[in-house]
Amino acid sequence: MALKIGVVGTGKMGQDHIERLATSVANAQVADLSDVDAEQDKRVADAVGTSRVYSEGHGVIGDDEVQAVLIASPGSTHADYVLACIAANKPVLCEKPLAPTTEACLRVVEAEAALPGRLVQVGFMRRYDDGYRAVKGALDAGQIGVPLLVHCAHRNPSVATLGAGFTSDMLLTDSVVHEIDVTRWLLGREIAAVSVLSPRPSPRAVEGLKDPQFVLLETEGGVLVDVEVFVNCQYGYDIRCEVVGESGTLSLPSPAGVGIRQEGRDATPVAADSRIRFAQAYQTELQEWVDGVLRREITGPSAWDGYATTAVAERGVEALETRRRAVVDLAERPALYA
Repeated sequence: MALKIGVVGTGKMGQDHIERLATSVANAQVADLSDVDAEQDKRVADAVGTSRVYSEGHGVIGDDEVQAVLIASPGSTHADYVLACIAANKPVLCEKPLAPTTEACLRVVEAEAALPGRLVQVGFMRRYDDGYRAVKGALDAGQIGVPLLVHCAHRNPSVATLGAGFTSDMLLTDSVVHEIDVTRWLLGREIAAVSVLSPRPSPRAVEGLKDPQFVLLETEGGVLVDVEVFVNCQYGYDIRCEVVGESGTLSLPSPAGVGIRQEGRDATPVAADSRIRFAQAYQTELQEWVDGVLRREITGPSAWDGYATTAVAERGVEALETRRRAVVDLAERPALYA
């Protein structure tokens, strides 16, 4: 029997999720949609063959026929909708961020922690990427001994691909959040402090945008994680990760495909954007979420992960502004997330 899913938000990300749920995720059915853009909402609904559309997300959440909810609306709406899902006892996959502030994230954490089990999963899709999973497996197997350092790069071809109004803060809150979450997951450690340096900006950056940035994360236990984030690199969407251990290194494999040597050149394709680079990860994420909901078992990134990542990003913004190291002080972790 297919899981009936309501989707809140039919923008680019929402449409990608809807298409996968309707065409390639087993045991899934798109039941309801909502978006503030009524014309877009109806157009997407017609494409997947559903007639139930709402102008506001609470209509989807409140529909008795909807068994689970996927939230892909703007980040400022996420906490309100997730709290409504918790109140309705409906499993929910919420795109990052769980909420844009730690206070809002903690409201979600506290509401869910009062339940006997989890309902909330946050859309940190890198945990579902085959390359990252291979690195995680080798690290957990002790193949390079104790991890000491992690080197990361997060490069976008142009800030124009990230939407209008992209600010210096958003390099941390919209981009580096992925490295924050995935290194927490790889290392099994919380981030204890963050420092941010900004070199001279790229001439291709819009006026006032601090791009690139260099972020240093310090974990509990003393592992150092550096992240170069550069949203105007021009050549493509390039994600890199190398873990340095006491007896070797682990590197994220290139997913780009066949390298070409021709006419004195050695070339490898680079993905154009995140939806191409992590297409399979998004597919796996959705399939494993649907399978888990049907088993009544949510195992993906938790509300706590959403809160901890937002907390680090907030302190990163502070570090960018003050050019000083910022300590991350997390709340006590509820037993539900042990």
